[in-house]
Amino acid sequence: MVRRHAADRRGQRRLPDGCGLSRSTRRSAFTVLELLTVMAIVSTLAAIVLPAVGSAREAARRMQCVNQLKQVGIALHSYHEVCGSFPAGWQWESTNNSAYGWAVPLLPYLEQNAIYERTDRNRVLTHPANTQARATSIDLLLCPSDLTEPTFLLSWEDEVANTSGPLFDLPTTSYVGVFGTSEADDTTPAPPGEGTFVGHRTVRLVDLERGASNTTITGERTMATVPSTWLGVDRQGADAACRLVGNMLTSPNCDTCDECEFSSRHPGGANFLWGDGRVSLISETIDSRQYQRIARRADY
Repeated sequence: MVRRHAADRRGQRRLPDGCGLSRSTRRSAFTVLELLTVMAIVSTLAAIVLPAVGSAREAARRMQCVNQLKQVGIALHSYHEVCGSFPAGWQWESTNNSAYGWAVPLLPYLEQNAIYERTDRNRVLTHPANTQARATSIDLLLCPSDLTEPTFLLSWEDEVANTSGPLFDLPTTSYVGVFGTSEADDTTPAPPGEGTFVGHRTVRLVDLERGASNTTITGERTMATVPSTWLGVDRQGADAACRLVGNMLTSPNCDTCDECEFSSRHPGGANFLWGDGRVSLISETIDSRQYQRIARRADY
């Protein structure tokens, strides 16, 4: 008779080789040191990869912004070819209560005929004929890097009485015309501008005496600086003319500058459209005198 193993005599079933634990005890989890090592590796990789991904995305958004401004430039030159000048900075309707911005006449040249047909520049902005226009956001006129809302609430403001109140909603844009170096909302009516979009006056390419390639005509402004619009403004509206045009006095993205200056969320500067149709990023470190010079139609 074969002698049974002691474990068998105690009623225990012996497992075949390979089942259960080996002679060296098997682990069921990572050690704390291993977990810390893995976490350190993952954190290092994330620190390397995520900024690169973010940078690539911003580069793509900036390029889209450049292409959009180029389309605005093509529209402006097409309008100039047909009408003999660029559009006026803004045009008042007959009651002088509402002014329509320079981008409205460009709508047919931006493939926005439908909304152009639903914009009545002979009536005030609050007229029912302009209801759809006031609610229409145009993607082409919104920088993809900016944090924008489709519309914003225009308010009236009484600086003497220090009171304000709501007026109506307007569609947002990221691009405003260059008024010059002075602020368009300093006085009513606006002061004389040295730029390309200067109130009800129209400017021609030949008026850019320093040359189209040396003169900026439109640029970016973030919604956080001051919400701007492609449609128009009300005479009572706060920062009225500033919603349509901007001034170039100090530099792009200047923290201490007036809200009417230009700004963007692109690192290092803001995109500008030049008179010859090209688009470039103007550095926030540009010399203020040079910045002012490229805003003017001529050397005053």
